[in-house]
Amino acid sequence: MYLRSDQRPQGSRLLLRVAVVGGVAVALFAVLFFRLWNLQVIDGDKYLAEAQTNRTREYKVIAPRGDILYSDGSVLVDNRTSLALTIETSKLPHDEAQANAELKELGSLVNMPLKKVKRKIREEEDVAPGAPVQLRRDIGHDIVYYLEENQRDFPGVKVEQVFVRAYPEGSRAAHLVGSVGEVSEEELKEQRYKGLEPGDEVGKEGVEDTYDHLLRGVPGTTRVQVDAFGQPTPGGELVSQPPAPGDNLKLAIDPKVQEAGEDSLASYGLPGAFVTMDVQNGELLGLGSYPTYDPDVLIEPSQKEVDELYEDPEWAPLTNRATEGHYPSGSTFKMITAMAALEGGVATPSTTIVDNGFIEIAGQPFQNAGKQAYGPVDLEKAMKVSSDIYFYELGREMNQTDLLQNWAARFGIAQQTGIDLPGEAEGQVPSKEWRDQLYAEGETDRPWAVGDNIQLATGQGDLQMDPLQLAVAYAALANGGKLVTPHVGKEVLDPLGRVLKEFEPKPRREIQIDPATRDAIMAGLHASAQEPEGTSYPVFGGFPIPVAGKTGTAQRPPHEDQAWYVVLAPYPNPRIVTVVTIEEGGFGAQTAAPAALRILEAYFDKKATEVGGETVAE
Repeated sequence: MYLRSDQRPQGSRLLLRVAVVGGVAVALFAVLFFRLWNLQVIDGDKYLAEAQTNRTREYKVIAPRGDILYSDGSVLVDNRTSLALTIETSKLPHDEAQANAELKELGSLVNMPLKKVKRKIREEEDVAPGAPVQLRRDIGHDIVYYLEENQRDFPGVKVEQVFVRAYPEGSRAAHLVGSVGEVSEEELKEQRYKGLEPGDEVGKEGVEDTYDHLLRGVPGTTRVQVDAFGQPTPGGELVSQPPAPGDNLKLAIDPKVQEAGEDSLASYGLPGAFVTMDVQNGELLGLGSYPTYDPDVLIEPSQKEVDELYEDPEWAPLTNRATEGHYPSGSTFKMITAMAALEGGVATPSTTIVDNGFIEIAGQPFQNAGKQAYGPVDLEKAMKVSSDIYFYELGREMNQTDLLQNWAARFGIAQQTGIDLPGEAEGQVPSKEWRDQLYAEGETDRPWAVGDNIQLATGQGDLQMDPLQLAVAYAALANGGKLVTPHVGKEVLDPLGRVLKEFEPKPRREIQIDPATRDAIMAGLHASAQEPEGTSYPVFGGFPIPVAGKTGTAQRPPHEDQAWYVVLAPYPNPRIVTVVTIEEGGFGAQTAAPAALRILEAYFDKKATEVGGETVAE
């Protein structure tokens, strides 16, 4: 008799179950064993490295920027240490509301709204997750004391020392120097900023921008071992690569010239600019603009300071009027007119015109400034007394040609000079083609007329140029036709003071000038500055160094007349050219010429004596 399956002994069923469970256990153990063997033997090195990485933190150490020096080696810009507020976001509360409350309180300590604090954290963590986030520099000691007293309420918040730009002379040469700020999203896309991260600092404007790649330096790194809570362990510094400081930049700027130029402009309290340049190689010995600003305020500007710097288009303290100002240049342009007439065969140095103080051309009256009449004048006397009638006649004679426009272009008028500063403007030399095109497009009420060329001949009308372009043009006259490339940079030095590079940009071009033409114009300019009846004789007549100079008074509606002065020294073989312009400064001899005199007194270390005579209205 056979037993049914459900009638098997209980012991057989138990043994079967034990065998099945044991088999499964053996299989699981085999899988686990294989996995452990794989982790420890095959991938052991890989996971060991990752484990070690999890126990370390790597921080960037910002390199101090190189110093900016005057030509004599004295410091114009260097660095100072600053207290910076930083936070490790991993230490923030996990609850979002509590984290926001802590961040809001931190922001209130440093005048940062919560929205700005969170944006700052987000930007820096996108590129450097886990690294401390710097919220604000230049915090006061009162904040430091408060944080120390309430350390438990602000875990992960620290105060560190960092390098910040320092300006020992305040606003001196601000438009030359520029400023430093965080690299923007747009800048990060540029090739010149490749490898930088949000939060890194770069030059903004001035030589800080132009020579940023030299001044910036190379950051270092510090790797620290931390515990399970992310805190550095005792003696936990593993690797430290110190930063490489940036190179130093020596400028061609003479501190005495820069001081004299800026102080002269400031004494009038009117917007203006000055340029002093070596006529042979284009080195800028001084360049300034007024009003100016203190670059230090751009490090952590308040909203009020931002408004003052950016919101007034007329005062515009950030605008470098020496390279960005668009102005008619008045009678200082007469040098170009004389050059065009002599080289173009329209006149000779002995060509004489009777100046009765008034002429009428095409039914329009033209007269000299101050309604002066000078009688028979040749080129030298016309330059000396600044006879408008003489140059009006030259402008009329050249109206059917492009002589004026062509010679202005040869001398670089209304063209970028190639200076090693960003933001340089071009300008405009009006021509028949230009105005007729505007008329055809309905942008003006009339086509070109002879009066336009007459106005251009005396630097009026639609002419637009800046002081630096005028300095380059007069330098070309002084050196016999070499159109130099103006430059601020002189040398690059390593941190030990060794010269790494010298800046010697080549001239843009050579202008063919008849030496007799050059000498005739220079003689007229010399007579204008240092002979009785010369327009600037009351200012420069008593200066012991022989000079050649030209006044200018430009009409600039709706503003009052703008004052100009250009001087070359020493005469007849100048080393330097100085240009000064003062908006709404009136006659050139009344404001611009005295400012230029102060600059030359500083450069030559000579003082002018007073001379008799009245200032001519020009």
